Parts: sequence; C-alpha cells; structure tokens
Amino acid sequence: MTDQSYDVIVVGAGLMGSAAARHLAEMGVKTALVGPDEPVEKATHTGVFASHYDQARITRKIDTRKNWARFAQEAIARYPEIAAKGAQPFYTPAGALVAGTEVGAERDYILNAQRHAQANGVAHTPLRGAELAARFPAFAFPEGILALHEETDAGWINPRLHVKAEITAATKAGAVLHRDTVVRISEGGGAAQVHCAGGAVLTAAKVIVACGAFSKAEGLLPDPIPMRVYARTIAFFELDEGEVTRLSGMPSVIYVPPGRSEDPYILPPVLYPDGKTYIKIGGDAVDTELHSVDDMIAWFRSGGDPVAGAAISEILIGLMPGLKYRSIHFDSCATSFSPNGNPFVYPQTDHIIALTAGNGAAAKCADEIGRLGAIVATGGAIPDYYDGAFAP
Repeated sequence: MTDQSYDVIVVGAGLMGSAAARHLAEMGVKTALVGPDEPVEKATHTGVFASHYDQARITRKIDTRKNWARFAQEAIARYPEIAAKGAQPFYTPAGALVAGTEVGAERDYILNAQRHAQANGVAHTPLRGAELAARFPAFAFPEGILALHEETDAGWINPRLHVKAEITAATKAGAVLHRDTVVRISEGGGAAQVHCAGGAVLTAAKVIVACGAFSKAEGLLPDPIPMRVYARTIAFFELDEGEVTRLSGMPSVIYVPPGRSEDPYILPPVLYPDGKTYIKIGGDAVDTELHSVDDMIAWFRSGGDPVAGAAISEILIGLMPGLKYRSIHFDSCATSFSPNGNPFVYPQTDHIIALTAGNGAAAKCADEIGRLGAIVATGGAIPDYYDGAFAP
C-alpha cells in the first residue's frame, strides 16, 4: 500500500466509524476508512476487537433519555436507505417490549420510558397483567409489570451486516477502505498522519478516531478521555426447530426485574454463523472495569464470566419458564461509557476528532452518531436539538 492523502481518515471500521465514512463520502469528502476485519479465531487473536462481532442487537425508539430516543429515530428512519445503498438488509422488524415494575422504588424506569415515548410520539401499546400474558404467553412477568410494546420500527439489527452495508455504501460513494490496524496517529505539517501496522502512512487534514473501547489505546487520541470500559457477559440458549417455530413472534425485550440489580436485554431466536439458532440475554449485575488494552484483549478472548452468565441465565429461565433449550454457552463483550451519558463527538486538536462511547446503546443508532462525527469533522456543530455536552 502506497502512502496516500485524504480530506478525512476514519480510524475504526465498526458501527460508528463506517457510518461516519459513509456520510463523509456522500458529502463529497475524500475519505479513507481504516480498520482490520473480524478475526477468524477470537480465542487466539492478539489484536484489537470490536463489539459488533455479533448477529443481533436490539433496536427501538423508546428510551428514557431524550438524546438517545432522537438518535434512534434518526437512524432507524435511514435503515432502508442504508440497506439499499449497501445492497445488504440488516434489520428485522420483530418489535420490541420494554418492561419494568410500576410499583416501588424501581418504578421510575418504566414510567420515564412511557413518558418519553408519549412525548416523542413513539407508537406503542401499554400492556399489563392478563392482557400482557395473553399477548405474549411465552413470558411469565410478575404482578405489577408494565410493558410498552413497540410494534413498528423496532426489533433487532444484525450489526455485522449493518457495518457491511455502511462500508459498501461508503465505498460506492468514493471512500477507500484500508484493512489494517492503526498503531499511531501523529500531527505535523498542518495535517495528521495515520501510521498502520502494515507500514502504510496515510495523511489527512482531519482524523476521526472511532475505535470503541480501543479508542483508549496509547497513540491514538492525544488527550486521555474519561471513558470507562466495562466487561460484559452474554448467554446464548440454543434452540431446536420446534422451539424456534413456537417463538417466531417473539419481540426483542428490555426488562428491569423488580428486586434485581441486572438490567437485562433479550434477543429473540436468531440464526448464527455456526448454523444454530439462539436466544441471547445480556445485562451484568456488576460493572467490572477494563483499565488497559491488554485487559480488553484478554477479556474478549476469555469467553465471558461464568458467574455473570449463570445469573443472567437464571433471569431468562425465570421469565420464560417453558423455554426448551439444548445448551447454554457464554461469550464476552464490552461497553464504553462517558460521564454524562452522551457519546463523545468532539475535536481534541485541529486535526483529531474523538467519536466513541456508545454507552451500551449505540448499535441501533450508530448511523446517526456517525453522522454527527462527519458533521464535526467538516467544521459543523452538533445540532441544537441534542442536549448536553458531547465533549468532556
């Protein structure tokens, strides 16, 4: 690969980075997107990882936070456009169910979700008691639960295919994809230089660092970011064909159980690359922080925490007592959080922009967050319909 210069280089070919590259390329900006492909063998991989190496993530418009509700509305509206331009469908409109207790100290979650849904005009049906049980007999919610059923513009996305669609659309619009790992970003001569592991040095007036948890790696961002990275464990329940058929109408679920510290999310049956179909649940009770890149790599290779996996498995079995499954296995993931709950989208220097911190909610709305990164990289400002700071 010869040295090349661009207007903007996006470092990190994941959900936010690929989206930023597409928006930039479609704006007519000479763009490069740099990032490695998914490793073939996760357990022995010694390089960087990404949390979009998965088949299913929940998408929905209902949220307790104004900005995240708007991020979702904007991104979901563009799903058909992205799929068409990228020649790759990635969204399944299975619907979503957001549920929590209406009584006691934990009632704020579901009541806030309902209030925001009403304020934002998100179509949904509130379900309780016998009506909830009749509509979704596979679930055994306890008394006092309110569930908000979002039937349209909700369900799940395949994050691998979402990224594939964004990259295809970006390259069709003129972006150049470099499959390499960036080891260092420097500045000099009125530009930034992106140094790749393979030896290439790319130059641009602006560089967006969109490496998720690995944005904290030394040599990428010039200033440390106050972003916390947490280990997450996911449990997969393998289903046979009969159970997949029985649960064919199952929505994605976000559920805050009364008296529990977990905040679980559940994906309906999804076919995985190994040819098996799984229901997935995540939502750790304890935040285990990953402080270094070595910690992150070790965690991604670990396959998750069996104690955390057993705890979330117990929740799923309690919620779906009739579930017939062949096996359970666990895997690892990571989430990145900013202090105020907004993603980081801001320039650190005249040449380097941070675009990271998904706060455990960014997969579904990464296209909108990536668009904000493209706006900032081209000298624009975050639209004023978003609240709060996008910088530390």
